[in-house]
Amino acid sequence: MWVHPEEVLQASALWITERANPYFILQKRKGHGDGRGGLAGLLVGTLDVVLDSSARVAPYRILYQTPDSLIYWIIAHGCSRKEITEHWEWLEQNLLQTLSIFENENDITTFVKGKVQGIIAEYNKNHDVKEDDDTDKFKEAICTFRKLFGMPEEEKLVNYYSCSYWKGHVPRQGWLYLSINHICFYSYLLGKEAKLVIRWADITQLEKSATLLLPDAVKVSTRVAEHVFSVFLNINETFKLMEQLANIAMRQLLDNEGFEQDRSLPKLKRKTPKKVSALKRDLDARAKSERYRALFRLPKDEKLDGHTGCTLWTPFNKMHILGQMFVSTNYICFTSKEETLCSLIIPLREVTIVEKADSSNFLPSPVSISTKNRMTFLFANLKDRDFLVQRISDFLQTVVMIIDCINHLILILNLPQRSSLGSEGSSEGERQFNLNDNSVPTATQALMTMYRRRSPEEFNPKLAKEFLKEQAWKNHITEYGQGVCMYRTEKTKDLVLKGIPENMRGELWLLFSGAINEMATHPGYYEDLVEKSMGKYNLATEEIERDLHRSLPEHPAFQNEMGIAALRRVLTAYAFRNPNIGYCQAMNIVTSVLLLYAKEEEAFWLLVALCERMLPDYYNTRVVGALVDQGVFEELAREYVPELYDCMQDLGVISTISLSWFLTLFLSVMPFESAVVVVDCFFYEGIKVIFQLALNVLHANIHQLLGAKDDGEAMTVLGRYLDSVTNKDSTLPPIPHLHSLLTDDGDPHPEVDIFKLVRSSYEKFGSIRADVIEQMRFKQRLRVIQTIEDTTKRNVVRTIVTETAFSIDELEELYVLFKEEHLTSCYWGGTGGSNPTERHDPSLPYLEQYRIDLEQFRGLFSLLFPWAPVNGAHADLLALRFFRLLDHNGDSLINFREFISGLSVLCHGDLTEKLKLLYKMHVIPGKCVCTVHRKGKLHTPDYRHYLRLWNQGTKNKLDNMKDLPKLNQSQFIELCKTLYNMFSEDAQEQELYHATATVTSLLLEMGEVGKLFCHSKDQEEQDQDDPEEAKTSGPAQDGGTKPEGVFQQRGQGEGKEESQARPCGPAKRDGRGEQLSAMEEIRLEDSSPKDTGTSSSMLISDDETKDDTSMSSYSVLSGGSHELDDKLHCEDINDDTVLVRSENRPHGGGNGPHGEGGPHGRDGGLPHSTSIDKDWAITFEQFLASVLTEQALVLYFEKPVEVAARITNAKNVRKVGCSLLSASDYEISLSG
Repeated sequence: MWVHPEEVLQASALWITERANPYFILQKRKGHGDGRGGLAGLLVGTLDVVLDSSARVAPYRILYQTPDSLIYWIIAHGCSRKEITEHWEWLEQNLLQTLSIFENENDITTFVKGKVQGIIAEYNKNHDVKEDDDTDKFKEAICTFRKLFGMPEEEKLVNYYSCSYWKGHVPRQGWLYLSINHICFYSYLLGKEAKLVIRWADITQLEKSATLLLPDAVKVSTRVAEHVFSVFLNINETFKLMEQLANIAMRQLLDNEGFEQDRSLPKLKRKTPKKVSALKRDLDARAKSERYRALFRLPKDEKLDGHTGCTLWTPFNKMHILGQMFVSTNYICFTSKEETLCSLIIPLREVTIVEKADSSNFLPSPVSISTKNRMTFLFANLKDRDFLVQRISDFLQTVVMIIDCINHLILILNLPQRSSLGSEGSSEGERQFNLNDNSVPTATQALMTMYRRRSPEEFNPKLAKEFLKEQAWKNHITEYGQGVCMYRTEKTKDLVLKGIPENMRGELWLLFSGAINEMATHPGYYEDLVEKSMGKYNLATEEIERDLHRSLPEHPAFQNEMGIAALRRVLTAYAFRNPNIGYCQAMNIVTSVLLLYAKEEEAFWLLVALCERMLPDYYNTRVVGALVDQGVFEELAREYVPELYDCMQDLGVISTISLSWFLTLFLSVMPFESAVVVVDCFFYEGIKVIFQLALNVLHANIHQLLGAKDDGEAMTVLGRYLDSVTNKDSTLPPIPHLHSLLTDDGDPHPEVDIFKLVRSSYEKFGSIRADVIEQMRFKQRLRVIQTIEDTTKRNVVRTIVTETAFSIDELEELYVLFKEEHLTSCYWGGTGGSNPTERHDPSLPYLEQYRIDLEQFRGLFSLLFPWAPVNGAHADLLALRFFRLLDHNGDSLINFREFISGLSVLCHGDLTEKLKLLYKMHVIPGKCVCTVHRKGKLHTPDYRHYLRLWNQGTKNKLDNMKDLPKLNQSQFIELCKTLYNMFSEDAQEQELYHATATVTSLLLEMGEVGKLFCHSKDQEEQDQDDPEEAKTSGPAQDGGTKPEGVFQQRGQGEGKEESQARPCGPAKRDGRGEQLSAMEEIRLEDSSPKDTGTSSSMLISDDETKDDTSMSSYSVLSGGSHELDDKLHCEDINDDTVLVRSENRPHGGGNGPHGEGGPHGRDGGLPHSTSIDKDWAITFEQFLASVLTEQALVLYFEKPVEVAARITNAKNVRKVGCSLLSASDYEISLSG
């Protein structure tokens, strides 16, 4: 390729000159090409790899030099000799003579450089090459990556690092390439080449390790091997990127979220020296935004724009606190350098003024930000104040425009407008929901305020203590601010640990969880969801209805229809908002508690925050998040209570308790008034509170648990302890707790104060950090998701192992190939027109989770199926027929069971089963939707009967031979063509051709004889069973006995098509005695006119025959029937022949889901001739009997198939294979 001219000082160093003229030199790099150039070449090649030389990418180059100059300019380089030779010849033909005209060397240099740059610009324009942010150095690495590993352009390289790969005890120095879907390594040392390619989706463990021998190493584990990489220049950066890419792969396996590059990143400055790709910058920005959102509990779509060091003036203690300011599209946030000192969130929707204050020595570069609730925040020591203020102003302007649009829509839709929730808290103008049946009362406030049960003594010490708590919080709000813009300090945390007052719980839960932000920016959203979801029924709503009356049934708020209806609306609305989660058990318990303390819409947004941000993946169909945190809890238990860990593992208690504790936030295992205190702390501190409390419960019962003999005794110990946790400050009367039924009849456990328990958990286990938990979560997520994938594979194999002769090991290997074919299409897309990411639904039953379409099936068909012809065109057509036979439900997708059912017959079926499958592949009555012209209108025939017919394979009974439809003449032609293509390159090819010709001749005679006996009877029965069809078909029916009058021969020049046609498929009775529609009248059209006198001996194409002897065998066919010559004029059956149904449409071919002009591929699809006898037909019994007369065919179809060898070959093809890398873990390949 042409490159922008770059100066080269030494032209001959490590390069060999192959061609030269007065102005240009063509050179080849030493150590590249044939022979590698001896020892010197080996050394140069090794240096190129180790030192990341661009010569690895382009071992050929062209230099420009004026005769009297010592400076050379590189103007082109190439990966191959052919490419560089084309450039060289162009230079000689177009530039060499022109340059001799110039007299000044500078003019020559200017002209050459301008010419090359013009060529590059013209190429970019013609090929629509878009400017990107990747540096030239990184583009070279991309070329290397694709060249070394055969990756397509769709596989995006993120970054590459120099490192060593340990093969046994020997390190191999090379380069580690990290792409979106793969981790690759390449090394070339002294003639020894090593390559490694691993899918991120196959990694089961990724960890940093440190030993005396390898102080900085990364271990990558898969199901079959472990790989160790070391000697990184920056191991932390490398490992974080590897974690992020593995997380993306796990997310795709979990909920089918693909990776989409963010194109909105700011452009890099020109001539950036770093080799950082746009994708790497994108991933770095994502990681920072994710940490930013988690730190300040912001919505999931918030993107961090930047951060800078600064100080914040805190009026409550009259100090300037050092910390970091974060600016994003909708928020300005601050956190102190000392983590717990102070944090602040300022939504831009609350900001009124941003201005630069006067700078002084005491307060340099200050910025003042004022909000609607009359709070002013003063930031100082800002390094780039002008840029920062401009950036905030731009974001503020955008936010104001959005708010104005929302307010305008509210006015148009006549919705009640809510005051700013961020500044004033709740207001009296709350939206009221009366969307359910009018007979059901609607709750307009928190249910607790409507069903508050006071103790008999109205003025008791508990109420006095509650009043003091409220006063303390009011004083705190006065001093530290109200709403979202509150200064959050250690004092705020202390107040939360002492318990939030009943009246303020809902408001503060909204504030600390961040749900208030999402509710404020989505006015009317919940109401719209309720309107859309009420009255709709699906699996989620059925489960919700079943669990409604199990949600806090002991509380009076849920003992009447008002509370139940509110709970139904919130759960149903969320199920419609997030179908991936829908509804999960335990959501009802948590939501009922939220409704007690928050209004209905507030409870909904609290549930959103809980399910989507604070407890990610907890409530999906496989509770992956809870299983991940269970693994995290086990790690923490091993670290913090090691003396108890082994005992708990032996008893299997941790897995039991963690799910029930974590999924319901202790609400299902503690008395209600105590558990809400845990929820208070959770909304403020996050998941670390749950881990701390769980560890503290184990630690408090350590001696009893060590003495437990079984898991039942251990659960009883923990159950009694949790039942005894009390909240002595609660103003509510005790609510009966169902969990107490688990305890035994022994003495009650001494009471445990919830506030002391929480405080103790902070004192003993408060050192647990949120970032450490996230690191542990990543490790456990890999393990959990891969375990789920393995479980899915085992369940699928166990389900179908009794239905096939394949062994369990073979089925597992085939499942891996099947799944990887799907994943490959997800990575790089396909040409089948269907979206692969939509075909993977983890919520479906195991067998339906991975499905492939026709394009993917073709790839597996050519590798695994014994009948796949060598000729690509014929293989595609046969794969199409096979695919639509296996696609029982007609959705253009097949699952693993359907895939195996077909492969099993070919590999393990007997002769009859294989021939029956071959017969059915051609007798399927066009599972295509063919439009029929009747009375000027287009109709779609009903093929449900055919679907029921072919769906018999899913039932536990064998097909009856007599139930199979007859094979008409056009289908018979296709069958013959398939047989001939199937034998290509077989060892007994000529014998098989002769045998096929003999069988074909015999079957032609049978069909001719059979139609004489069957035609009149079939016509009479069809008229009786379908009189309406007989009327509408008109001449097509009447012409049944006169095929010559119905079909037009294109060779005679008549191009008009018949306007009447009959439904696809031969006449046939089903099990109830109903007669199917008669075969549609069809004719065959070739791409060019042929002589109509063509003999029927040409029924079978001789394209694949090898000598005259096989061609002479075709003459047997002409002797089969002289009458056939008048009705069946067959031409050479070539690849360009197309079947056209005799309907009034421009071009033939079905357009339905199984039509060959539809998603399954080719236009047209059946072979052609000038005329087809529609009354000619044969049965399967006739086909089977004819084949049995030829020993060569019998031996071919009874030949055993080595399945293991085909599986191994498929994996090897994928390993070396270029466009489709699907092996789960490629082995190291060493050459030289």
